[in-house]
Amino acid sequence: MNKKIFSLIGISVASLFYAQDVSAIRNTLDVYSGYTPPTGTSRYMSMAGSMGALGGDLSTIESNPAGVGVAIINEINATLGVTSYTNTSTLGSGSLDQTFKKTNLTQAGALVVFEPFDSKWKFVNIGLNYKYRDLDSYIRTPENHSISDAVSYTNSTEQNVQDELLYDGHAYNRVGRSSVLSFAVGGNYDNQWYLGGGLNFYSADLEQGDFFRLMMKSNGDTAIYEKQDTPYQESSNGVSISAGVIRKLDGGLRLGLSLQSPTWWNINRSYNHYYLDNNAIVSDVYDSSRRLSSPTKVGLSAAYVPNKNFAINVDYTLGVSKPKYTSDLDNEVTTQLNEFFRKVYKNQSEVKVGAEYRYQGFRLRGGYAYQSNPFSNASLGVISNNGSGIEDKSYNDLYAGSVKTLAAGLGYDFKSFYVDLAYQNVTSNYSNPFFGGRYAVESANGLGLPVPNIDGLDNGNASIVSKVKHNRSNLLLTLGLRF
Repeated sequence: MNKKIFSLIGISVASLFYAQDVSAIRNTLDVYSGYTPPTGTSRYMSMAGSMGALGGDLSTIESNPAGVGVAIINEINATLGVTSYTNTSTLGSGSLDQTFKKTNLTQAGALVVFEPFDSKWKFVNIGLNYKYRDLDSYIRTPENHSISDAVSYTNSTEQNVQDELLYDGHAYNRVGRSSVLSFAVGGNYDNQWYLGGGLNFYSADLEQGDFFRLMMKSNGDTAIYEKQDTPYQESSNGVSISAGVIRKLDGGLRLGLSLQSPTWWNINRSYNHYYLDNNAIVSDVYDSSRRLSSPTKVGLSAAYVPNKNFAINVDYTLGVSKPKYTSDLDNEVTTQLNEFFRKVYKNQSEVKVGAEYRYQGFRLRGGYAYQSNPFSNASLGVISNNGSGIEDKSYNDLYAGSVKTLAAGLGYDFKSFYVDLAYQNVTSNYSNPFFGGRYAVESANGLGLPVPNIDGLDNGNASIVSKVKHNRSNLLLTLGLRF
């Protein structure tokens, strides 16, 4: 072929972070900004998290802590969750599935009820809740040998060799965990107003990889190329506050209003940086730290509770700010990320509908949630699947797409003891760019291809883009005790 696909150069000592680094963008969303649907009790999850004007569940502390004030009895509970997902990445005519399944204690909490005497404050309650989720995410994209580049070099016997480099697959691998410990105080004033405030403490630990494989057409030799400044490890902690109110009206109507502050994160990273040393590419581990403020969110809720047997709730949440990074250093990476979010990120919204029906001790629940795509249309230089060259393409689902959640559940209340079961199916589809930017293989360790000067690759702004379908299932069991 006549048109070059790769720019084959050695990597310099300077930082070569690619402005639109996919893993950093994606982690900003689903690790640090709540893009991934949260965990909670089985009741909360079976109603798709739609409880903003109903309350009475510890899982509402983050979204509307006024729900703590609805409770009239002490309670402790814990939830066991089984999470499984499949990521299917399609490139051209090929697809690869990556599956994951794990069982964890995903929630545990306690609620203490106080009844003030001779006061319109009917109850003043304290809630404590812990939630956990895995951050593991694996996306493997298959090979496409139509994406290639002609190479010419002199081998060890001084012969001139004409060959081709073939793209042979890519992977984003993330492993980790996150948790949040929430504390809230909520009150019931005259059985008409419910007020609450919460404090949330977050932690997250993850390891992230981004690499592709190239193969020599003549002999099948391969080498793995790591993205510049990867793999990396992040250890982070954050804090946020939440506040809310629920108003009980006549005729079974209830209205809710909530405010979720940004989560103020401190993020510490250790990463591999590649550079030239005596004509060989080597790497050292460096440390960096920065801060992130996630978007502020405002929530509006409405519920209808005509009797003790039925309740339905609708929540609408809108992000009113954008993610913003800060650093004590004049950091080019921080500047690039902020510029990207300033231009491409849009206010994200979510609509949730949940209902519950009660018959004697039985509980039947269902819910649906729709979360909008957080990004506006974005253009990208894309390497065509037939290897013919690079063209500009516009995407409305680059890096992330809308998220749909369908939920159902049932339970039984034994008065002082209850059992709840929930099932959720979460789906999203998005375009998955990779390959753009700087990659390297450590030639000093003998891991590179036997071709001079291609242990480091600068692919510029040209990306390969696959289509990813994410399908996640959550099965949860909650046991609770009231006293």
